Amino acid sequence: MYCDVAYGLLVPFLGTSLGAAMVFLLRREIAPWLQKLLLGFASGVMIAASVWSLLLPSIDMTVESGGVGWVPATVGFLAGIFSLLLFDSVVPHIHIDSSVPEGVRTGFGRSTMLVLAVTLHNIPEGMAVGVVLAGALAENTGISMAGAMTLSLGIAIQNFPEGAIVSMPLRDSVHSRRKAFAFGVASGAVEPLAGILTIMLIDLLAPVLPYLLAFAAGAMIYVVVEELIPESQNGRHSNIGTIGVALGFALMMLLDVALG
Repeated sequence: MYCDVAYGLLVPFLGTSLGAAMVFLLRREIAPWLQKLLLGFASGVMIAASVWSLLLPSIDMTVESGGVGWVPATVGFLAGIFSLLLFDSVVPHIHIDSSVPEGVRTGFGRSTMLVLAVTLHNIPEGMAVGVVLAGALAENTGISMAGAMTLSLGIAIQNFPEGAIVSMPLRDSVHSRRKAFAFGVASGAVEPLAGILTIMLIDLLAPVLPYLLAFAAGAMIYVVVEELIPESQNGRHSNIGTIGVALGFALMMLLDVALG
């Protein structure tokens, strides 16, 4: 059981790290059309994971306990959206395709703010994995360890292209492949940390687990709508980004239904 938990926490981090390692293999930045495809793919995976791995279990768990299924799903989802909106307004960061910093004004350089943007993105993913793993460890939640492993695998799959997409601009900013790789890995380290913190608090969080599942879903959807989809639809090749969304959604849906 504990080996499964360790696997579930570390696999998404491994996905980010392997993606960041592409900075050693690629001489040039990823082609715009491929970048849009990968961003769309990551969006599709996160949307499907939010529905099948988070929102539906939240509703099922509430109904089985005699509650009204849509209440925690709706409240938690909106809380996740507005929490990420608050963080997005406060944390200094910059998007890959932008030169305008967001959040509070600081003296941070572009590379630091790129890392903060990815870190902000990774927090809800780590929390999502942690919440589902915590649900699998708890009793009478209806969440299986197989379902938790499926979510972890799905997050890892979409972390790989994200790690690659981020590491390339970082290489140009810091003029070092090793530093770009280190920054990429550091941005992904927040995922297992967020997951571990969630699992450690399982005794306190168990009564509100349906709300937390929906909260993680809302946070992930915010990242998709605010960052990933706009970047995949900006400029030329937007239709390729749409195809990426469809492929990512279908893959995560398949994994969740077949393995979860």
